Amino acid sequence: MILESVHVGAMDVNCYILASSEGSKAIIIDPGAQERRIQKVLDKHKLTPAFIVNTHGHYDHIGCDDKFGVKVYVHKLDSEMLKNPQLNFSAFFSIPYSVNSEIEELEEGSLLELDDLQLKVLHIPGHSKGGIALLMLKPEGSNIVFTGDSLFRHSIGRSDLNGGNEDLLKKNIKEKLLALPPETIVYPGHGDSTTISEEINNNPFFLL
Repeated sequence: MILESVHVGAMDVNCYILASSEGSKAIIIDPGAQERRIQKVLDKHKLTPAFIVNTHGHYDHIGCDDKFGVKVYVHKLDSEMLKNPQLNFSAFFSIPYSVNSEIEELEEGSLLELDDLQLKVLHIPGHSKGGIALLMLKPEGSNIVFTGDSLFRHSIGRSDLNGGNEDLLKKNIKEKLLALPPETIVYPGHGDSTTISEEINNNPFFLL
């Protein structure tokens, strides 16, 4: 399996490129900016983009959605954000952006499959209404979850933006993420990777 992260944009978003093997098709998670840096990783492994997944609809995670000529998946509660520069906040940076690619809506439990890869959608609202995490079911034993801007190393996503709710965010993190096997590796939307065990034991938002 190929899994590489690329730090992109002014907000240093973690864009992830995921594929089963060299020369195969790839899933791109959160291509927020700097398409050339993302393309460089694709070229290195001779990968062809299959589809994009946005963990939520904020501009720093969607800014290159139209650059790869593929379908974009996003939770149904954030799909409007991809079309509305006011809602995705690009208008506030004087770079109004609206996704023109085909958009397909996700919901809790949706499965995304490519070759021998399978990702399950976990709806984690609280940073945005349609924020999601992506739990890797296949290959079996991967123990990986991509958490977007819900759970970070020793922190959680901000909840003071439109659609934010800290109590709801913490509730969903506890019930859907911290309940995963402790060895599960967490790949967040910003910052360093961590593990579920590390966050249970050391994340100040969940310590008693």
